[in-house]
Amino acid sequence: MTKPISFMLQGTGSHVGKSLLVAGLCRAYLNRGFTVRPFKSQNMSNNAAVAEDGREIGRAQALQARAAGVSPSSDMNPVLLKPETEIGAQVIVQGQVYGNASAREYHALKPKLMPRVLDSFERLSRDVDIVVVEGAGSPAEVNLRAGDIANMGFATVANIPVFIVGDIERGGVIASLIGTVQLLEPEERKLIRGAIVNKFRGDTKLFDEAIPILEEGLKVPFLGIVPYFADADYLPAEDAVAINTTVNITKNNSGIRVAVPRLPRISNFDDLDPLRAETDVDLIIVRPGQALPADIDLVLLPGSKSTRADLYYLFSQGWHVDIKALVRRGASVMGLCGGYQMLGKTISDPYGVEGKPGVSDGLGLLDVSTILSKEKRLEAVTGEDINSGELVHGYEMHMGVTTGPDTERPVLKLAHGTEGASSINGKVLGSYVHGIFAADGFRHKFLNSILSRSRSSLVWQDKIDETLDHLADHLEGSLDLDYLLEISRIA
Repeated sequence: MTKPISFMLQGTGSHVGKSLLVAGLCRAYLNRGFTVRPFKSQNMSNNAAVAEDGREIGRAQALQARAAGVSPSSDMNPVLLKPETEIGAQVIVQGQVYGNASAREYHALKPKLMPRVLDSFERLSRDVDIVVVEGAGSPAEVNLRAGDIANMGFATVANIPVFIVGDIERGGVIASLIGTVQLLEPEERKLIRGAIVNKFRGDTKLFDEAIPILEEGLKVPFLGIVPYFADADYLPAEDAVAINTTVNITKNNSGIRVAVPRLPRISNFDDLDPLRAETDVDLIIVRPGQALPADIDLVLLPGSKSTRADLYYLFSQGWHVDIKALVRRGASVMGLCGGYQMLGKTISDPYGVEGKPGVSDGLGLLDVSTILSKEKRLEAVTGEDINSGELVHGYEMHMGVTTGPDTERPVLKLAHGTEGASSINGKVLGSYVHGIFAADGFRHKFLNSILSRSRSSLVWQDKIDETLDHLADHLEGSLDLDYLLEISRIA
């Protein structure tokens, strides 16, 4: 086995664009003829995907795998944290549920996870040319350094070079880059091989005078400026910060208006992306304190990592009143996964899966009830829409079983049987399958059932690959990719 070239992108903070850069580099090196793999030892996100081996990983790593031209594997993201409360998360290790932990408990657990992380990294690195590694958050968080498996703790043990990425959109990028490196331990600084400034808008020559200052402060080369990549909106985002920063823009007053209540523990929100990309769909994120608009055609309830807590939040915002009023006016409602569970009469948690055992009243728009279970269902699925016969594909990722009379009017026919539920008039639908809107035929038929429309030219899967190719070209024009490999080689 030949040892691959490996390098790691770490950031001055979260959301500086590391995930997108890794995806772009994977596609760029793939287009050059290399075999490439992405890797992120620890990720915190409720946006997840089912890997080829039937295990769970962060959605960003699934996208990076696609950029690299390979199927996603749980080894690409051996530790995934899925926040359930402000201080606790479900811990996924090598694609399977390990347990639940508070922030303090997880901090103590990290050293025990390092062998699993290294095991995944070693297995992923076999017989490939390049491994592009992504850090998490910032290595400058000195209060979290003990037992670190996400940034310099991993880089030091794995002995791989690091490039520091700063986000100029936030301001203070020079201080952020130099300050981050100064807060590292001396042995950690030895691994820093260069710095990148990301998300630059405007004339990059205006940054010229800062480059010698950066190189003097960092004691490493400045590797380049990556201009802002506007087409990033077409690619699945890593976590819900993207939802928080999404601006609602009306495209077409005669189009289909879709409202999505912004729940605190929203998950798998990339389900929304194909709808947002349709030119005749106005997808509106309804934020806390706002009412659902009265002219909505479809209310979409997305997945949730804490369904009962998010259901309580939905009621506290008064959105249940808005949703029922819209239904009376003829609007449609669709719930996906946790959103499907919320549409029923009750959600029971006898085992304390989401916290204290108990029963929550649902919206009562579907005659079904859900019992949360200890076991998580993880499965990639294919099938067809029962009403239209259009093919669908996606994945199930949930802890719960939903039963009741309305399941006798299922939404989908899958290999393991029928799935989902619908109301008598067909206006309220629920399904556990994530990703169904990525199927172009299904998406069109579904939208056409809400409001008559001509089928758009959008081919969603092609759009993702086209965007990844554009991103690769974007990086080829911004960074010297040969030089990145050259300085990444370790004797």
